[in-house]
Order: sequence, then structure tokens, then C-alpha cells
Amino acid sequence: MPIEAIIYDMDGVLVDSEVYWDKSRIEFARDRGKVWTDDYQRLAMGRSTVGWAQVMQNKLALEESIDAIIAEMKARVIAHYEARMPTRPGALESVGHMKRHFRVGLASGSPTEIIKAVLRITGLDQIFEVMIYGDEAPRGKPAPDIYLEALKQLGVAPAASLGIEDSANGLRALKAAGMFAVAAPSPDYPLPEDVLALADAHITTLEDFTVDLVRGIERGGRL
Repeated sequence: MPIEAIIYDMDGVLVDSEVYWDKSRIEFARDRGKVWTDDYQRLAMGRSTVGWAQVMQNKLALEESIDAIIAEMKARVIAHYEARMPTRPGALESVGHMKRHFRVGLASGSPTEIIKAVLRITGLDQIFEVMIYGDEAPRGKPAPDIYLEALKQLGVAPAASLGIEDSANGLRALKAAGMFAVAAPSPDYPLPEDVLALADAHITTLEDFTVDLVRGIERGGRL
């Protein structure tokens, strides 16, 4: 079955936002006399809004409510974005190029306010046909809900679609949805081999995410 749609994750794929999320969580923890570790960050990556807030609440032994944690983190991250948007090299070109050959959508587990801020600042809000926000899906990644909703709105079958992700939870969500998957991990947060094995292809930069790569995956080759 030919691939008809490409669904992008946002954080870590189109923007190097995981660095800002990590920085914001470090600052959040430090203000409370606590320490946010790299292991905690990896555990939080790719999860739904409530999911990563629960990780913070549990790992930092916080008495604050989930809603309070989310509200403060949203404000911290958006402030970083407004100061400097760390778009990954080739992000805008990649989405624009793929749009000429496939239907393109976005499925991000981030809160709506943060996604809209990123899309507005980068201009990507004018490119995607479908945009699904983390708080629109019943379950966050690694559950497939957010991807299945994007495909439902596009009217494309999972077997005719491909997603690109940087996190373990994201790749698991793609495979649970029955989609092809491309792993595009950040060099700051490399993925273990057992997680990379879930992907149909592994790229190091978005310049490597080409139509030829997609067609090769479509033909059944692991690249």
C-alpha cells in the first residue's frame, strides 16, 4: 500500500525543544531545592501533558497538584520559546518538501498553548493540514491515540502512513498505531538500540528525511 501521509512529532523533531523542557524542569526543581536528572528527563520525554507532570510530581516528591505543575511549566517553556525558537536544521524545508508529495500532519503530546506558540513563531501553522494537540487525545504516547486521531481526520489508513519521532514513547505510539516509523533522535538524547529497532529507518538530520527514503520504506526495506 503506497504511503499517503506523513505525521510529524514536534518536540525534538521540528524544534530542539527538549533542551528547553529540560532546562525548565531543572529550574523548576532547583527553585524547590530539588534536582532534576537526565534519567528523569528521558522518562518524561514523549509523554502526554498529564503524564510528564506525574513524572515530575513523583520523582521530585512534590506536594503541588498536577494542574499547578503544568501551569508553571507552560509559562516557563513559552518564555524560553519567545526568547529564542530552536528550530532543528531543515525543519521548515522538510515539512514544505513533504507537503508537495504527501499529506502532512502534526501529532504532538505538548499542551495546546505551547504547540500554538511554536507553530506561530515558526510559521508552521500555515503548512500542516491536520494538527492534533496532546490534550485532545484520551491517552498520551506511548498509546497510539494521538496518531490514530490525526489519521482519522486525514482519512488515511495507518498502513498508508508514516510518522517521524525522536523519543522511545513516540516510536512505541507509532508502532502501536500500525504506522511506519522513522527515528530522528536528538544527539543530546540518544535512543538505545532496542528502541531504534522499532523504527523502519533511523536518520540523524532532517536533511536525510527524503521522498526516496519514504519510498524505500514503502517498498518494504528497513533503511
